[in-house]
Amino acid sequence: MNLVLMGLPGAGKGTQAEKIVEKYGIPHISTGDMFRAAIKEGTELGLEAKSFMDKGELVPDQVTIGIVRERLSKEDCNKGFLLDGFPRTVAQADALEDILSELDKKIDYVINIDVDQSILMERLTGRRICKNCGATYHLVFNPPAKADECDRCGGELYQRADDNAETVKNRLDVNIKQTKPLLDFYETKGYLRNIDGQQEISKVFTDLDALLGGLL
Repeated sequence: MNLVLMGLPGAGKGTQAEKIVEKYGIPHISTGDMFRAAIKEGTELGLEAKSFMDKGELVPDQVTIGIVRERLSKEDCNKGFLLDGFPRTVAQADALEDILSELDKKIDYVINIDVDQSILMERLTGRRICKNCGATYHLVFNPPAKADECDRCGGELYQRADDNAETVKNRLDVNIKQTKPLLDFYETKGYLRNIDGQQEISKVFTDLDALLGGLL
């Protein structure tokens, strides 16, 4: 099964990716992992990507696409893959179609873990961290026994600057704007499958499993 996994920050994409990989034994291919592997292997494209990353610049599409092509050509992808973090744009999605065509493969599903923005706000702004020992809590899903106090060491809990409501909303708005054209592209192609990510984690995977079981 050849899958692309999509979802906004806080949708639970990483958790579901682990469960898919564990059950179906296909490689989880994230953009970051691909770059790190190509750099470690010292490939020409890996070194080119590193030169941009070292300067804090975005890696150009042609380099990213080349690295994706190299990765999907490896033997462990023969029985399928789970792509995460690529494509990010319609241009990259077009390039992925070309790569898969060259490899005589096709996308089976583009899975979007769909969660309402208000729920994502709650999930992402509720995190609290202990200043002393670094323990992590969530005001809704994993609250401390005493407000603003760490259960483990009694240290003071704080909210990271990038978890405040304004920052989180901006991050979600940017992601939604970037993601919508891609979702529309894949819906037109007939690949898109939306999974309700507002359910319990186990129920989200039950729905995913039912969808993926149909491919076998």
